[in-house]
Amino acid sequence: MLSKKRYQVFVSSTYEDLKEERNEVMRALLELDCIPAGMELFPAADQDQWSLIQRVIDESDYYIVIVGGRYGSLSEEGISYTQKEYEYALEKGIPIIGFVHSNPTEIPTGKTDQNDDKRKKLDSFKSLVEKKMVKHWTNPQDLGSVVSRSLIQLTKSNPGIGWVKASELPEEDLSKEVLSLRRQKENLETELNKIRTEEPKQAKNLAKGTEKIYII
Repeated sequence: MLSKKRYQVFVSSTYEDLKEERNEVMRALLELDCIPAGMELFPAADQDQWSLIQRVIDESDYYIVIVGGRYGSLSEEGISYTQKEYEYALEKGIPIIGFVHSNPTEIPTGKTDQNDDKRKKLDSFKSLVEKKMVKHWTNPQDLGSVVSRSLIQLTKSNPGIGWVKASELPEEDLSKEVLSLRRQKENLETELNKIRTEEPKQAKNLAKGTEKIYII
């Protein structure tokens, strides 16, 4: 990308069956000067890490989900962690692109669910993903190319906030930010002093100093 702004992209998918595909996607994102984020950074199936996953998704400009032949391990809610991440991104209104395998019957048996219940869940999840923007892929190399083209289009039609090094910010922007922070600090100090010096409303009817209280 020509801009110095770098977009963070959260990549969600099952892992063991899509390692090669994820590598191609990560490579494509890095070539676009994007910041990839995903399960390589933390155990996706670890419930204790869910708050971290949420924070990383919150900080991402875009969210992409790759759907192959497996539904994935189930969370406590009875849905896969991939679907849980997807629904969270959907709830937060983060721009989403789904990448669904175009020929599921051609996926090797070892990379598909053999359990009927999981197959049904996978079909249901695909239907959910296909309600948003979806692109199809056939192999890892094809997926990398499709992701690259799709993300370029998305950043043009729906620019994200992105990340910029502080050293690359214009001095004017830095000055405005510093001034804004100073004003916030002054306002907070004023409020704090007010709280310290003002008499609490609940104490207005209470005796003060040497005042006498008459009990009838």
